[in-house]
Amino acid sequence: MLTIKNLSFAYGSIQTLNSVDMEMETGKVTCILGRNGVGKTTLLKNIMGILKPSSDSIIRIDGKELTTGNWHGLNARSSPMAPHLRAKLGLGYVPQGRQIFPRITVEENLKVALQARRDRSRVIPSFVYDLFPVLKEMGGRMGGDLSGGQQQQLAIARALCGDPEILVLDEPTEGIQPNIIQQIGEILRQLVEERGMTVVLVEQYLDFVKEFGHNFYVLNRGRVVAEGETSELSDDIISKHLSV
Repeated sequence: MLTIKNLSFAYGSIQTLNSVDMEMETGKVTCILGRNGVGKTTLLKNIMGILKPSSDSIIRIDGKELTTGNWHGLNARSSPMAPHLRAKLGLGYVPQGRQIFPRITVEENLKVALQARRDRSRVIPSFVYDLFPVLKEMGGRMGGDLSGGQQQQLAIARALCGDPEILVLDEPTEGIQPNIIQQIGEILRQLVEERGMTVVLVEQYLDFVKEFGHNFYVLNRGRVVAEGETSELSDDIISKHLSV
């Protein structure tokens, strides 16, 4: 389980997250919702260690704390754990905008993530190609030559090559054609049901959330203003906090 307690963050004098509490259950898809600019991406970057939260913020995985770096088996001190160490400990990240490497091949993109594996394997897992067969077919093509939907599949596959227990995705359906959106949803469902993976998903597409998500949190002005199971995502919540 991924647990967040009293998470706060500011860009200079601008407070972006205010005392955020969340629990992302193991083997579930937890969706982070909210209008643009409410702190969703900032939250994910704090989880991944890209940004440093305030000193009293707590982020834990299965009771082990990331914000102090106090993990067994690591030479960690009092500072928050660096992103590459979080990756080695089971966090996989698919950033907004995909951020694949356009000037290396698809296969090379995937191999980059193998450095995060705890078992030190340098072989692309076969299940990744089972989930994304198009990537095996296009292994020798440059990442930049792929369509937007194919690049999104590559970004997710790359994260999976690191053998994560928790997969963190920032708006994976953005700018993607409907058939690939559905494929991505089915893949997330398969990862949860067959591999017991925990998924943390920032998403604007509510139909996708309702079909593939289990739980949700709504952010507004950096605070959690609603939460529950996705079946409880009511018209009232949508009109108050999500409608443009």
